[in-house]
Amino acid sequence: MGLFVVIPAYNEEQNIERCVDDWYPVVENHNEDGTSKLVIINDGSKDHTISKLQKLAASRPLLVPVTKENGGHGSAVLYGYRYAVDHGADWIFQTDSDGQTNPDEFEQFWNKKNEYDAIIGYRTVRGDGKGRKMVENVVCLLLRLIFGVKVQDANAPFRLMKAELIKKYIGKLPRDFNLPNIMFTTYFVYFKEKVLFLPISFQPRKAGKNSINLKKIIKIGWKAIGDFYRLRRNING
Repeated sequence: MGLFVVIPAYNEEQNIERCVDDWYPVVENHNEDGTSKLVIINDGSKDHTISKLQKLAASRPLLVPVTKENGGHGSAVLYGYRYAVDHGADWIFQTDSDGQTNPDEFEQFWNKKNEYDAIIGYRTVRGDGKGRKMVENVVCLLLRLIFGVKVQDANAPFRLMKAELIKKYIGKLPRDFNLPNIMFTTYFVYFKEKVLFLPISFQPRKAGKNSINLKKIIKIGWKAIGDFYRLRRNING
């Protein structure tokens, strides 16, 4: 079954080689039919992220660097999902490029793929600080109040999903929606898809600076509340 590992990247020149070294073997190990890919979406980086990716791809045939205009993390994730669906993925795994997730934990997700349509990580410990954990708690509370769904972690960047499931719900979102993983999690639970949450580790960022600071998170959060209510009104449409 074709596995596409989708990873967004923005100004990650300090992390990108480690990211490829971490996740390329996962794709190699699950490339039985010759269609699996490591797809890294360069979201308009202003540093040397894309040139490093292109150099790495010269010796790694399963690595596909894709570049787009900057649109934010959510836009890059959606771009990667569409790319995977359009290029014949059977399974899509999404994570991030900052080194906070552990590729050694992938196999427990893959081993559950015949039992579930989506396996989503939940972070028992947040290596990115108490502030981020508080934000996640607020998001989960909002989802419970607005959509009536109870989830352990709505936005974890460690998720294995059937491509058909992504295709089923991606049309419900605005094309550049900034919090797609939160809404995919919500849709999966709301519509009672076969979804499993598994604990994962989550380390501090390896290098570089996170482009989304607390001020941006608050701004995104205020917008998200309005978006959630609009999406709830149209959830069955």
